[in-house]
Amino acid sequence: MKKHYFTLMALLFSFAISSGTLYGEVKLPSVFGDNMVLQQQTSAAIWGYASKNTNVRVVTSWNRKSYTTRSDNDGKWKLTVSTPVAGGPYEITISDGKSLKLTNVMIGEVWICSGQSNMEMPMKGYMNQPITGSNEAIATSENKSVRLFTVARATNLQPQDDFTGSWKTCEPQNVSEFSATAYYFGLMLNRALKVPVGLINTSWGGTRIEPWISGNGFKEFDWVTLPDKNQEGKISQQLPTVLFNAMINPLVGYGIRGAIWYQGESNRNEPDRYMKLLPGLVQNWRSEWNIGDFPFYYIQIAPYDYGTGGLNSAYLREAQLKASTAIENIGMACIMDMGEKDCIHPADKEAAGNRLAFLALAKTYGKTGFAFSGPVLKEMKVEGAVVKLTFDNAVNGLTSYGKELSCFEVAGANNRFYPAKAFIAGSGITLFSPAVAEPVAVRYAFKDFIVGDLFNTEGLPASSFRTDDWE
Repeated sequence: MKKHYFTLMALLFSFAISSGTLYGEVKLPSVFGDNMVLQQQTSAAIWGYASKNTNVRVVTSWNRKSYTTRSDNDGKWKLTVSTPVAGGPYEITISDGKSLKLTNVMIGEVWICSGQSNMEMPMKGYMNQPITGSNEAIATSENKSVRLFTVARATNLQPQDDFTGSWKTCEPQNVSEFSATAYYFGLMLNRALKVPVGLINTSWGGTRIEPWISGNGFKEFDWVTLPDKNQEGKISQQLPTVLFNAMINPLVGYGIRGAIWYQGESNRNEPDRYMKLLPGLVQNWRSEWNIGDFPFYYIQIAPYDYGTGGLNSAYLREAQLKASTAIENIGMACIMDMGEKDCIHPADKEAAGNRLAFLALAKTYGKTGFAFSGPVLKEMKVEGAVVKLTFDNAVNGLTSYGKELSCFEVAGANNRFYPAKAFIAGSGITLFSPAVAEPVAVRYAFKDFIVGDLFNTEGLPASSFRTDDWE
């Protein structure tokens, strides 16, 4: 009799554990964990799983406040906690009868960092492709106020609730594996703002922009064919929606300040579409997060010799430049001076990250006293055979650092461009070509590979540009 009794009790206990009814352990998505950063001074969402139809209690150590909600029939729960000004470390305790404690939690500024290989490129570099100055930067990188999260590559035809990854502290062995562009961006924010910074790198080399947009984001892009959600077999990372589903959707709702983006090389042959898709991605993410028009800053692709096949990548850079004024609260960082003829991954990722940080510090955090954009063409005037150009974002003038300006071309009504003699005059550029008596159009650095040589005096380069709209 006793034998049957104990057998029955063991079966009941096993059933209770498997069905989650006996102190089901709280489970959190990967983005919630030890060492994480929560966005400061906001109502930060926390969610996860617990026993079904059970009270879930969250206690935050910074204010000793208790928050309570109830899980649904599937065990899902979600609530928001009030975060203070930047600081830490703190603890968060979550319980549905059995407690889970998150430790070493910081409160600060959280940024999503996404794109293709130039965002993914780690501080240690790729094989035979270094990051300039990275060894010293890695060796001296220990910083208790910067935290790093890398989302593992994944694809899915359906929106997912979780991904693989964990928050890491900022120390050499972790920094060496983390996105170089994102790291330098976050490091400057940390130093300038003197607050903790959390960086979430979710990127995949070689990918187009379409996979990073959700299924709800293509209503205005009728040329994009969405994949069959029921298809079987390996899912290509180039299919629309599949990277959003697997690598962005699990983040939606997590408290963030904004996002940075480094992508475009894989879309270079469709600049007209990219000019619409990039603002479309921004609006799509903003719609999914539903926290307003959060800031979004991106890197313009660098000059590179793509060879004879395909379109001149200057057209893609032009699309990115035009996109920077298409919607509110976005900005573009230019790296025309950093291109490498035979390597699509520029080694100077510190400059790339810093230029993104200049944008964020000025436009998001209201810092002043420094430049955050290179010169942008304001006006062109033709006086006989001479063309005069003026620029915005050049209040202290222009410079070529003593070198001859060699990237300008000028054309007449026959649409044929010739190299131009160009020089800095006052607050602008004066140029001409002996081969063009009546100029009508100017181009600057409008080639696949050409290293830009025009800067404002703060050292930020001008984007390639053209004044014509010729095919």
